[in-house]
Amino acid sequence: MAFSGALTLTDLNDFINPSQACIKPVEQKDAPRSQEKEAGAALTEIMIDSSGTYYEVSSLVAKESPTGNTKLAQAHISLNDCLACSGCITSAESVLITLQSHTEVLNFLASNAEARTSEHKIPVVSIAPQSLASLAASLSSTSCIDRRVTPRQVLRRLKVFCKDVLGFAHVFDTTFARELALREHVKEFLERKEAAEKQGEAAEGQLPMLASACPGWICYAEKAHSEMLPFIAKTKSPQQVMGTLVKSWMGPRWGKTPDGVYHVTVMPCYDKKLEASRKDFYDELYATRDVDCVITTGELEMMIREKGWDLSAPVPGELEMSDASEGLPELVRHPGTSSGSYLQSIMEHIERTWEGPVSVSVKMIRNSDYEEYTITEDKEGGKVVFKGAKCYGFRNLQNIVRKVGKERGVRTGAGAAGRMMRRTAVAKKGDVEKKYDYVEVMACPGGCVNGGGQLKGAKEEEKGADGVKWGSKELTGKVEEAYWDGGDGDSREWRWQRRWDV
Repeated sequence: MAFSGALTLTDLNDFINPSQACIKPVEQKDAPRSQEKEAGAALTEIMIDSSGTYYEVSSLVAKESPTGNTKLAQAHISLNDCLACSGCITSAESVLITLQSHTEVLNFLASNAEARTSEHKIPVVSIAPQSLASLAASLSSTSCIDRRVTPRQVLRRLKVFCKDVLGFAHVFDTTFARELALREHVKEFLERKEAAEKQGEAAEGQLPMLASACPGWICYAEKAHSEMLPFIAKTKSPQQVMGTLVKSWMGPRWGKTPDGVYHVTVMPCYDKKLEASRKDFYDELYATRDVDCVITTGELEMMIREKGWDLSAPVPGELEMSDASEGLPELVRHPGTSSGSYLQSIMEHIERTWEGPVSVSVKMIRNSDYEEYTITEDKEGGKVVFKGAKCYGFRNLQNIVRKVGKERGVRTGAGAAGRMMRRTAVAKKGDVEKKYDYVEVMACPGGCVNGGGQLKGAKEEEKGADGVKWGSKELTGKVEEAYWDGGDGDSREWRWQRRWDV
């Protein structure tokens, strides 16, 4: 199995590592062979020689004899095989195969350039804002840069690189798709809330609604906590919304059906490769996926270095504040969190539509990756109208799973055997504490800006011009800061302002 050179093993003690049982065969010592084979015994066996090569050996032939031994070909698995296997849980840097790598992208672009007109596809690349922030923070921390580089500048430079050097026809960011995903997310929450209010104590699997944008969290829930699945939102992630936009909306405008567009996304997370490969996002009619290939920020940076492109060099027009020349708005901004602002969007809607003034309070539970947000009527004795949480990292995530299970009467820790418990068994007498209505869940500590596919530098001991060590929490803080840098002099406090002004 060929792996991308960008895939490295680091300290993943906050992630659930994949099981090796499904990919590492174990050689077993044979018991002394009896004179006669037992009835029903297999006529062939598998032998592993000293070099690790596998042979199919006839039981009727001595193993030491090469005669009659058949050398076995190396097995290959797809991402769908990985998703169908219950033997492991992927982390942010666990699974990456040949068909989801920067090499595959380069091979396609080379072959597509020589394809006949009827077979030629329109290559499109969509870049996540977290990836732009990672590249911007990297450039701003090098000694050759006199001033900060914003994500907008990085995007404009990448447009030139992807079009002029790689051969892409269109280059987008995914923020407009995120905006659509947020609006659908709020709509789904309101529908669940209404259903929960109508059903009362009989409501099951409605609230709290759990975010659905993180594939690492989804994969973990499917394999270890299926009892949580009814609570997970059905809204597509920005990556998959972008896939629909590019292939089903933009494609016809370019005179192409979905299978006539080759769509690549650049993401901060390796698990986005798994998400793109799911059958949920496969168009049976045109036999194509919404996203054909996913590469990480690190893989994009590797492509830039391999092509000898200088990302630190300015390009014409990179400081212009808006650009929708290719059909989609560019870098749509939002307040909230750098992981998508799902919680913030729901809170904004409640603040905007609630009759009367309300106040918002924030409480840190364990650390900055686990915080509770409460909206209360702004009057004496005012009731709590909403309670949500932001939960990042698997350690905090498991606490959330237990808390939701306890609040909603769900037996946790049973995997596929998880089931609803008798509510009378979990409801405490006189317990009036407000339960969670919504949880923004992300598998990576620090959220998406700290995804496993983000830039980490060549060596851990290397530091940028500002003294920030690559791969450290300080670097994550720099990426977070770069994420909110619009290049227009706005302070970071802008992210808490309302955006629902249209």
